[in-house]
Amino acid sequence: MKIPNDSLAGRVALITGGGSGIGRASAKVMAAAGARVAILSRTREDLEETAAEIEQAGGEALVLTADVSDAASMAEAFRHLEQTWHRLDIVLANAGINGVWAPLDQLSVSDWEKTLGVNLTGTFITIKESVPLLQKQGGSIIVTSSVNGTRMFSNTGASAYATSKAGQVALARMMALELAKFRIRVNTICPGAIDTSIGDRTKAQDLEHIRLPVEFPQGQIPLTDGRAGSSEQVAEAVWFLASDGASHITGAEIFIDGGQSLLQG
Repeated sequence: MKIPNDSLAGRVALITGGGSGIGRASAKVMAAAGARVAILSRTREDLEETAAEIEQAGGEALVLTADVSDAASMAEAFRHLEQTWHRLDIVLANAGINGVWAPLDQLSVSDWEKTLGVNLTGTFITIKESVPLLQKQGGSIIVTSSVNGTRMFSNTGASAYATSKAGQVALARMMALELAKFRIRVNTICPGAIDTSIGDRTKAQDLEHIRLPVEFPQGQIPLTDGRAGSSEQVAEAVWFLASDGASHITGAEIFIDGGQSLLQG
């Protein structure tokens, strides 16, 4: 898909988890559409690589380091953003972890709290810090949820992750109504199997005896004969929700999964 190179001109976007996967692809797409892009993560290395690619293509990028689950570090990151560009128009609350996938009796309270802390509390903090800047002129918030916990419940053992993702949808719908008076739109994307590195950081333990015996001979993704989607395909949906083309869309969920969750719900 060719993104119009002036469709986000003059706007400032913030992307959490902007150093890899969906966040990185979305940062590059928004920059290509003319936005100045702030990318945020806990470590600088991946962010600097993303920023370099954006700048080499003629865009503007700002690197921000913070832990999305820590209110103080996020407040400092937003102060830096405001001091640098003085506005904010688009937010992609994308930072997240898969965390530990395990049977309920093996899932510790600390593992539960860490997953919800990053995925759900981190989304809450990101939106909360965004509002003072967004309400000056309106804007778009996009939350990266998942098919897990929203339309798909067959990934047994993903209790903490699925709960955090369902919570993000509820939070986004609540904020869509609360923030509408400021002309702030809030929507959610729900990717399915996407070719990113997040699965490599998933800690799975003792799932064999609780996994449901589900088999799909033609593959789990009907639209592509089982092939996973790409971060770039998700980024195109993010761009649409950030653009004026979605000016009357708020409180919506977009499933980006090739029909995967329709099979596995």
